[in-house]
Amino acid sequence: MKLLLFGVTGGTGAQLLTQALGAGHQVTAVARRPARVPVTDAGARLTVVAGDVLAPEGWRRAVPGHDAVLSCLGSTDRKHPTTVYSEGTRNIVEAMREAGVGRLVCLSSAGLEITPDVPLPQRLVTRYVIQRLYRHGYADMARMEGFLASAPAGGTDWTVVRPPMLTDGPLTGRYRTAENGHLDRPKSLSRADLAHCLLTRVDDDRAHHAVVEVAY
Repeated sequence: MKLLLFGVTGGTGAQLLTQALGAGHQVTAVARRPARVPVTDAGARLTVVAGDVLAPEGWRRAVPGHDAVLSCLGSTDRKHPTTVYSEGTRNIVEAMREAGVGRLVCLSSAGLEITPDVPLPQRLVTRYVIQRLYRHGYADMARMEGFLASAPAGGTDWTVVRPPMLTDGPLTGRYRTAENGHLDRPKSLSRADLAHCLLTRVDDDRAHHAVVEVAY
């Protein structure tokens, strides 16, 4: 497949890029700082486009011809509000619509919602530590998910993937998922396995218009 990737300089995005190339896909990676793209020796199967997701005029022309778009967008600024998830995803969807590309898989977080099955200690940490620490990012993720579920995103076969706490553990390919439902007692997940989940959901029809929880 021909895949267009955003957020490849982050931990999960770098894993996704490596796995996509390893699986033989043709990849276009959009990055604000191309020099930070972690893979540079993939030959003709990797094209790097300099661009900011919040400024689509820099990368919009690269969208046509791709089979799917995968987004690992993120913000490292915890002190200030961000629009990288919501506005960035809106820009991606609009460019996809213009280019006739229909499939989108994007990254969110399980921290947006505290489900009844979460153990009490984890519930307290999530509510009083994690959600407060990442409140700006979570607020924008919620806006992103709301946009994808709304009429303006109609025609896009989107999937939102929500992981729990991430680690730098190895790729195992063994994890649990739930489409539009909740996992029982979700644990951590390696960034490598999260990337694997994102990549394998591209051609999974069951994940269309679904919020997918993933965890060990």
